[in-house]
Amino acid sequence: MAKVIKRQPPSRIKYEQSHPTVSCRVSREIYDRLVKAKEVEGKSFADILKLGLGKAERSANKLIEARLQSWSEGHKKGFDEASLKYKVTYHCSKCGQIMEVQHPNEKETIDELMRKAGWSHQQCPARRQ
Repeated sequence: MAKVIKRQPPSRIKYEQSHPTVSCRVSREIYDRLVKAKEVEGKSFADILKLGLGKAERSANKLIEARLQSWSEGHKKGFDEASLKYKVTYHCSKCGQIMEVQHPNEKETIDELMRKAGWSHQQCPARRQ
């Protein structure tokens, strides 16, 4: 015999779509704790679930914030260490303040001056001409 499908009103269909059912199996111990909490607090299972979800979301947000903060601190520390190790600086000939070599024209000029002045590695053998 064919199964008869009961027609639902549009309002019920809309409600079912906006409020899906969630079900799960739990141990007897957890079930008893849920029932006790439900009776003591005067809340429904859905309300208890919402409270737990709120706690889980706060915990997840704290974890995300901690990860972002530690990534930011690690990035800053690594950048500062690399900057100290690899950054090329020189003193301004007018005011004496330290300037960082950044612009490509500065790098080219320094490269030319180093070659003209004959600067090289200490351990490099003399060039034959």
